[in-house]
Amino acid sequence: MYPPERIVCLTEETVETLYLLGEERRIVGVSGYAVRPARVRKEKPRVSAFISADIEKILALEPDLVLTFSDLQADIVAALIRRNVAVHAFNQRDIEGILAMIRTLGALTGASSKADTLARTLEARLHEVRTRSSEGPRPRVYFEEWDEPMISGIRWVAELIEVAGGGEVFPELSLNKNAKDRIVSAADVIAAAPDIIVGSWCGKKFVPAKVAARDGFAEVPAVRRRWLREIKSTLILQPGPAALTDGVRRVQRIISAWAEKR
Repeated sequence: MYPPERIVCLTEETVETLYLLGEERRIVGVSGYAVRPARVRKEKPRVSAFISADIEKILALEPDLVLTFSDLQADIVAALIRRNVAVHAFNQRDIEGILAMIRTLGALTGASSKADTLARTLEARLHEVRTRSSEGPRPRVYFEEWDEPMISGIRWVAELIEVAGGGEVFPELSLNKNAKDRIVSAADVIAAAPDIIVGSWCGKKFVPAKVAARDGFAEVPAVRRRWLREIKSTLILQPGPAALTDGVRRVQRIISAWAEKR
């Protein structure tokens, strides 16, 4: 059926996008991590975590389309395809990809015009943030996606740090799509000498004291000057509208505060 009337979203960003497009009536099931908008938790049944899903529960919803993300959900996708379910797997890893996801989702749901308007609005807001952040000192920022092992930020995060007036200390690593390819050592971080450390530990609370206590970190500028901050993963590690709005604004506030107190 086109456009699909019964959509299951197995990650947060497609849920938020469909709500922003005014197409939420099509959603019949969501990821347990979906929290934007807040009312989704009351309105839509939860059918999955991130790398696991209740296949029978999804099938019972009789979806026309299931939306997934990345190789981490490949087993779920395979199981659904074997049961003759239509699946679209997104794989956006940078700002351009996020905007393309929004436009693609609009096309899939017969809402291309609304999706293009949303994407253009988000692009304009990012341009505004970049313009406001273009002057002044640019701090070196280490973004930590996980603590054991230490994993540095993915590409869209590195790009948002740059938009907000900073510089990611491991820009080359951010190009690697898989987390295992962005593992860094304590020595790497010490050598990078970040002015700011931002933690977003994929759903668990960031603990600045734990980071500061790592061997050799006492001399890292961010630790010495107590510039360790947290951004909730729901804001920055969801490759969708949240990262391009609340996520980048949070990064900008951290960088602006740092610049004022230098």
